[in-house]
Amino acid sequence: MRVGIVMSHPLMSKGLAAVLSQQENIEIVGEAEHLEEALSNLVVTEPDVVIIDSQLGLRSCFDSIEEAKFKGLNCKFIVLSSTTTIADFERAKALGVAGYMSKRILPEEIVHALAMIQKGRTYYDTTLLEEMMTPKLHYARPNTVESLTPKETEVLMELGKGLSNREIAKTLFITEYTVKKHVSQVLGKLTLTDRTQAALYANAAGLVKYVVN
Repeated sequence: MRVGIVMSHPLMSKGLAAVLSQQENIEIVGEAEHLEEALSNLVVTEPDVVIIDSQLGLRSCFDSIEEAKFKGLNCKFIVLSSTTTIADFERAKALGVAGYMSKRILPEEIVHALAMIQKGRTYYDTTLLEEMMTPKLHYARPNTVESLTPKETEVLMELGKGLSNREIAKTLFITEYTVKKHVSQVLGKLTLTDRTQAALYANAAGLVKYVVN
């Protein structure tokens, strides 16, 4: 996997590059402190994933990602953020970022996130999700996880990992139709509007456990 790094703090960029370079399947193809510098480099080196700082000077990373896509940089993005606002997360999701993680994340977690992304999945840092969702979990929730059946809980756990209905069906040895019914029941019982909210809920509730190899 070819990885580019765009961080406003050189020390953090160097540390991140040092950690990732130790992985046999990861190649660091460029480091930059500013988007302008990054674009001239990354368009040429063609990374698979770009890890980008949430704040690049006075610019938001989201504006930077939009500009990068406009200029033809065809890769996935991981945002490293120090904020925990729902608005930022929703904008990141709207831009189709592959990962949204806290700057406090452990090195092995970012390695795991890259592995997940390489498999075509998204990775959202559970620490950030918990901080974002905690107020909602304690506000007007008529039902909790305890209201779910064991199978519905299993489905919720898999939703938390970002799995599709087909993947959930294969994992739990049930049909896609049955998965759809369980997803509908989960959303209804927990008063959630969509799969993304269900994934956030599952992670914030501590239902999802990732195994780092």
